[in-house]
Amino acid sequence: MPPSSTTPPHDAAAVPRAVDWLSPLHWLALGWADLRRNPVPGLIHGVLLAAFGALLLWAARDRFWLLAGAFSGFLIVAPILATGLYRVSRACSTGRCVGMREVVSLWRSGDRRLVVFGLLLGLAGTGWVLTSAGLITLWSTVPIAKPVDFLRHVVLVRELGLFEVWLLLGALLAAPVFASSVVALPMLVDTTVPVSMAVMTSWRAVADHPIPMTLWAVTIAVLMGLGMATALLGLIVLIPLIAHASWHAYCDLTVRPTSSVLPEMA
Repeated sequence: MPPSSTTPPHDAAAVPRAVDWLSPLHWLALGWADLRRNPVPGLIHGVLLAAFGALLLWAARDRFWLLAGAFSGFLIVAPILATGLYRVSRACSTGRCVGMREVVSLWRSGDRRLVVFGLLLGLAGTGWVLTSAGLITLWSTVPIAKPVDFLRHVVLVRELGLFEVWLLLGALLAAPVFASSVVALPMLVDTTVPVSMAVMTSWRAVADHPIPMTLWAVTIAVLMGLGMATALLGLIVLIPLIAHASWHAYCDLTVRPTSSVLPEMA
């Protein structure tokens, strides 16, 4: 569907809100309001991604490294596949409700910036799996081949060491991925800026608000963990909630110049 000839006003979003340690709760509240106002696109995303995760879990259930790689890839790919929900939240901010047709139009647009960003995230996920495999293989005295081996010989051991280092390493590798994408992904959907500028803006937002953004990263991790702990059923609601809330985080953390904002779809 061709874009309209006029761009809706974005003056209300031109000046970002003050961000503090309570902002993540505010973003979640706004994201929940968007989900309630226009639930169909979000729930479709949630169902499809939860089903995809369940398929990965079934396919790799007895092979730990395949399972670790599959779920790392899932956590990396899920934000990319949920980018269409940023358009849903953007439309909600102008009083419009859009359906899956507009979301699909974003996927079919073949935006090379999103493709490049997705490939970069995929490389980051692959790097984590290889690093994790190297750490556990070199440190563990017992071969880790199945998920139960990881649980028994890494997670549940009494001695401090491997599991704690593994978690710390994961956090250290996840931090730059979060800093690079938390603002960049919605910005790439909302504007015409190149990937490099979006990533720089994302890093600047995190550097300017370290405590709120740390809390936001922890909040996302906890919600995703809860979703997985419910046999992935919780992801049906939590994935669109996080996506909508991430849009509002982007709006509060950046100045959106009207000259580079993409027009709404008719």
